[in-house]
Amino acid sequence: MSSRIIGMGETVMDILFHEQESGGSETGRRFVPFASVPGGSTFNSMISVGRSGVPCLFMGYTGNNRVGQEIADFLRENNISTEYFQMREDERAAISLAYLDSNGDADYTFYKEEPVAAGEYGLPQFTDRDYMLYGSYYSVCSGLRSQVKDTLMAANRAGTVIYYDVNLRKSHQHQLAELTPRIAENCGLSTIVRGSADDFRVLFDCTDPEEIYRRHISALCPVFICTAGAGHIVICTPTGIHDFDVPLLPREEIVSTVGAGDSFNAGFLCAMHARGIRRLDIAEMNREGWASLVARGTEYASLVCRSRDNYISGRQ
Repeated sequence: MSSRIIGMGETVMDILFHEQESGGSETGRRFVPFASVPGGSTFNSMISVGRSGVPCLFMGYTGNNRVGQEIADFLRENNISTEYFQMREDERAAISLAYLDSNGDADYTFYKEEPVAAGEYGLPQFTDRDYMLYGSYYSVCSGLRSQVKDTLMAANRAGTVIYYDVNLRKSHQHQLAELTPRIAENCGLSTIVRGSADDFRVLFDCTDPEEIYRRHISALCPVFICTAGAGHIVICTPTGIHDFDVPLLPREEIVSTVGAGDSFNAGFLCAMHARGIRRLDIAEMNREGWASLVARGTEYASLVCRSRDNYISGRQ
């Protein structure tokens, strides 16, 4: 069995609105729709992975309706196996409205049902050559908790590299008492934890990567990646802290930042896959090794920021 990247997460149809000047409104601003694209955090990453030519599959579900069928077809069109992707008769496909401001940053409104596991579900046969990506609310909600834990335990038994993107939105801040123990449990079941300073401002009221690692991550997971503001990435490991400055795109080149973090994840994991880095190799990684993974991740993120899509445009 060849080495694969396996993604697990939600699916949603994103309807994108762009800010335009409008002298006729009181605020001088209005938003107009310009595109609809299949999305979801891990979903976005996996489309970039599939377009990179890396063997991959996606675990998730959607409703068996017109929108859901478009999502499933889109996965297959982008070289992603849907063997473990469910089409549910009693489920409505999720919709999000993404309002992009003049900087390409998005404000979201979601229309979706609370995630819930199916009565029966299958799991891939994980190996120590595989990489698994998961995260967001999908990975900590009560309705899917048993399935998520079953999947993580199976991947751990196989020695799979498990990459957890916390991706906790401010809209879930009122659920912190319920979600924080599950986030900690996910960290303990993962090989790499990644998040943004904004995630940890919500979760721990802290944005300093080294403090977050020392107080909240290091005892659970050895490797922590924090995107600590524009142009700055910090990787914390037991053997050292590595800071990387990332070139910023000129503002006029930025079309949308939707999917930028997801694309970073995709590029990072594609670089790990290309180098054949396994779980036992990670402890030996030096700064140059981490830099090469960050470079691929930021390359993918940069490509997506220049696009209306949530994923890279073609094979890299």
